Amino acid sequence: MEKIIKILKETDAMLEGHFLLSSGRHSDRYFQCARLLQYPDKTSEVLEQVVLNILADIKNGKLKADIVAGPAMGGIIAAWEVARQLNSHFSGLNLKSVFTERDANGIMTLRRGFEIKNGQNVLIVEDVVTTGKSSNECAEALVSCGAVISALACIVDRRNEDTGISWPFYPAVKLSAGNWDASECELCRQKIPLEKPGSRKN
Repeated sequence: MEKIIKILKETDAMLEGHFLLSSGRHSDRYFQCARLLQYPDKTSEVLEQVVLNILADIKNGKLKADIVAGPAMGGIIAAWEVARQLNSHFSGLNLKSVFTERDANGIMTLRRGFEIKNGQNVLIVEDVVTTGKSSNECAEALVSCGAVISALACIVDRRNEDTGISWPFYPAVKLSAGNWDASECELCRQKIPLEKPGSRKN
């Protein structure tokens, strides 16, 4: 864990201040994993143990995976890297990496000619899991195409409480951060300027 925290700090992927999260809630810490994902070698290092844990469960029959999928934007590179490492570690795997994205109405969908066959097992990979909203929306889009969601992996698990994730969960690191409803935000009361570093439109 300490190694991963060190890399997040080195790449400025862990920010401190007053932030508006994609969920609409406020926090004193923001994980901008895009800054980490600029560096292939560091990204590979951060996700290495996640991949090894997933691989162990695939080999012992606890987990099945046919496709790796990430919700745009944060999950695209992370999902690709997890698929790459899994394929390189296990000659029996030939996983492809796809991604879901929001349409003009803001609904998460599978587009760009990506196909999932009915009953295929899909491993979802995120950059950060806070409330599980993006993961669940990604899952809904994939299930509507016939997928079976087998697990969820991520770089940073920053949940403050159980968000009801129903799949096996493989985070690279668990880190705490303030997480308030806007009406109860301590930083708003202190009149600290609010930043919105995320990409989702609310």
